[in-house]
Amino acid sequence: MSNETNKQKLTTASGRPYFENENTMSVGPRGPLLLQDYILHEKMAHFNRERIPERVVHAKGSGAFGTFTVTDDITQYTKAKLFNQVGKQTRVFLRFSTVGGEKGSADTERDPRGFALKFYTEDGNWDLVGNNTPIFFIKDPKKFGDFIHTQKRDPRTNCKSATMMWDFWALNPESLHQVLLLMSDRGTPYSYRHLNGYGSHTFSLINQKNERVYVKFHFKTQQGIKNFTDAEAGEVRGKDPDHAQRDLVEAIDRGDFPRWAMKIQVMTEEQARTSPFNPFDVTKVWPHGDYPLVDVGILELNEVPSNYFADVEQAAFAPAHLVDGIGFSPDKMLQGRLLSYPDAHRYRLGANYEQIPVNRCPFAVNNYQRDGQMRIDGNGGSAPNYWPNSFDNITADESYKEPAQTLESTLADWYDRNGPGENDHYTQPGQFYSKVLSDVDRVHLVQNIVNSMKGIDGPRKQDIVNRQLCHFFRANIQLGLAVAQGLGTDISSFMPMANQQPA
Repeated sequence: MSNETNKQKLTTASGRPYFENENTMSVGPRGPLLLQDYILHEKMAHFNRERIPERVVHAKGSGAFGTFTVTDDITQYTKAKLFNQVGKQTRVFLRFSTVGGEKGSADTERDPRGFALKFYTEDGNWDLVGNNTPIFFIKDPKKFGDFIHTQKRDPRTNCKSATMMWDFWALNPESLHQVLLLMSDRGTPYSYRHLNGYGSHTFSLINQKNERVYVKFHFKTQQGIKNFTDAEAGEVRGKDPDHAQRDLVEAIDRGDFPRWAMKIQVMTEEQARTSPFNPFDVTKVWPHGDYPLVDVGILELNEVPSNYFADVEQAAFAPAHLVDGIGFSPDKMLQGRLLSYPDAHRYRLGANYEQIPVNRCPFAVNNYQRDGQMRIDGNGGSAPNYWPNSFDNITADESYKEPAQTLESTLADWYDRNGPGENDHYTQPGQFYSKVLSDVDRVHLVQNIVNSMKGIDGPRKQDIVNRQLCHFFRANIQLGLAVAQGLGTDISSFMPMANQQPA
C-alpha cells in the first residue's frame, strides 16, 4: 500500500479536514486578518489553555508505569486482594517529584522527593502517597499551608527566603528531625532511582478475621542509595535541571528497570496504646529494633509514558483512595490529607478527574455520580442517578464493611499536643545525627545548615538563629557546637540549654 493511501487528513478538533494550517485569511497579502478564520481562533484559544494549573506542591515531577509482584505472604495481616497470592502482579504508576519548587525548577534542589504510587487493583485503585523520607516537618494539618508558604517565595521580593524557612522551623521544634534529614546529603538525591520511598504516615491493615494492625510502608531501592553533595547538586542544577527526569527515562529505555523492595513495619493495637511515643505522629519513626521490617514484594518500573502530559501531569493521587483490607489511622496529618488531596485534584483537573485514563480504575466502577465538566464515560446513560432504586442491580456488598475502631476519647477539643510522649522533638533527631549519619555525613550536614542559615537576614536575624541553635543543642551538643561555630555565634548562652534533657 502506498504512503499516499496511508496519509491521515489534518482536521479541526471537531473533525473537519482543512488545509490552511499556517496562513491566516487576510484582506490582501498585507491586509488585516478576517474574523471568520475559525482555524486561527481554535489554534490560539487552545494554545492559551494548554497549561492546567500546576500543583501547589510537587509541581515538578517524573513518572513511569510498572508492576508490583508479591514475594511474601502477609495475608495474616490483610485481606487486600493485591496481596492475596505470592507471585501475583498488579500494574502500578509511580510519580516522583520535588516538593517546594515550581514546575520549571531543578531536579537537584535541596528538597524532599515525592513518592506517589497508584496500584490498579481489582478492588479499585490504591494510592500510597508519600515521600523519600519516613517523616515530615509538622504533625498537624492546620500548619501545612503556613509551612509551604515558607518554602515558596517571599511576598515582597518574590525570591526564596532562608529567613522565612528558618523562622518557621525555629518556631516549630517538631520540624527538627526532618530538617536534619533535609540538610544532610539525603536532601539532594542523585536520581529518583537511587532513593527510598515511604508511605510516611501510619496506616492500618485488616485481615479476613477483621483484626486490625497498624503499619508503616517502606520501599527500599535496589539500585542503592546515592546522593549528591551540595556542591555537586549545584553544579548539575546549572548543567541539566532535568537530570532526574532524564536519568529515569534513559534507564527504562535501555532496559535497566529500577526496582524497590516493598516492606512493612507492623504494630498491634495494644502496642500502639502502650507506646512511649505517639505512633501516629508523622514527625517520628518506629524503631526497627522494636518493629522490624517485613518483606512484601518487588516494585519495578518498566514503561515510560508515551505522553508526559496525559499521564504524569494529569496523574492524581490521594491518600483517601484505599482498598478493602487497608485502612487509615489516627495520624492527624493523614486525616488532613484525606480532604485536601482530592479537593486539589477537583480544582486542578475537574470533578471527573478519576475518568482521565491514568487515574481510571481498569475494573468495574459503579456509582451514582453524574454530570460535571469533562464527563467522558457516557454519564450513566439512561440508568438511574439515585440509590436505592427499583431498576438496576447495583448492591452494597456487606463483605466490604470495615470493622469498628475504638477511639481513645469522647471529648473533642483543640489539644495542644503537650501530653506524655507528644512533645519530645529532640531524641530522634539526636539519634539521627549521632547514630544514623556517618562522619562525612555529619560534616556535610553542618556545612549545609551553616550555608543555609547564613542567608537569614533582617532585624530578627539573631533571634531566629538563636532559637534554632537551641534546638540543635537540645538534640545533640556536638551538633549545636558545630553549627554555632560555623555561624560565628557566641555559645556561652547556650550551654545551660544544651545540658537540658529533651522535653
